[in-house]
Amino acid sequence: MFSKKTVLILAGILLVTVNIIFLAIATKRPPAWGIGRLLLAFVAPFQEATSRAVRASQQVWEDYFRLVAVAQENERLRRELEAAAERSHRQQEIELENERLRELLGFKQSLVQPAAAARIVAKDPSSWFNTVIINKGAADGLTKGLPAVTSRGIAGQIVEVSLHQSKLMLIIDPNSAVDALIQRNRVRGIVKGSFQEECILAFVMPEDDVRPGDTVISSGFDGIFPKGLPVGQVSAVSGQGVDFFKEVRVRPAVDFDKLEEVLIILAPRTLLPAGPR
Repeated sequence: MFSKKTVLILAGILLVTVNIIFLAIATKRPPAWGIGRLLLAFVAPFQEATSRAVRASQQVWEDYFRLVAVAQENERLRRELEAAAERSHRQQEIELENERLRELLGFKQSLVQPAAAARIVAKDPSSWFNTVIINKGAADGLTKGLPAVTSRGIAGQIVEVSLHQSKLMLIIDPNSAVDALIQRNRVRGIVKGSFQEECILAFVMPEDDVRPGDTVISSGFDGIFPKGLPVGQVSAVSGQGVDFFKEVRVRPAVDFDKLEEVLIILAPRTLLPAGPR
């Protein structure tokens, strides 16, 4: 037995063949009236069915090509939208960077000393140290020991220098130390880093008046950081410190999670006064 598909194919072939024969006869010699009517009655339904099938096939192909064209247009528009979004993100990032650099430039102009702006290009992945790599080195006049600052306060100190890059130790690193003062009453101590992304003001005597909210500034006595730069703010005070000293915790003035650019002070001995101390 033939399948339904085979029968349809054979019927189509027969229909086309009958149409060709009829057209050939009609072209060579007009048929007699009776035979012509008989052939017309027999062939007409098949011709009509063939015409409908051809029109339906043409419609299907036209719909298919239209769908393909629509899909291609959608893909083109999607790519254009993605490119526009990427351009918008880049433009926004450029604007944010320009804003940070303008703020840094404004702070640089308040310094008496020369300073070099640097961008952070890498961070130490270790949880034991808080160091970053900046894109300036000996070729730019940097040397070991120079301080790094931002418009908000002290960031850290250069500990290694290569020709075009340097390693910067942040003040939250356990190996960092900044000679500092409580701005309110000039109580002195050493700001050290800790493992909790904050600092400790060490060597504060039990009788010293230190309160949460006090501003901590650099004293300038260490010969590294200029006097009067913000270091942070006292966040907690406890009488149970080490070796009879108070435990004073300091929240850094610089948000190190968002730090991207710094100023390296090339001659850190003096600072233009920024106001009364």
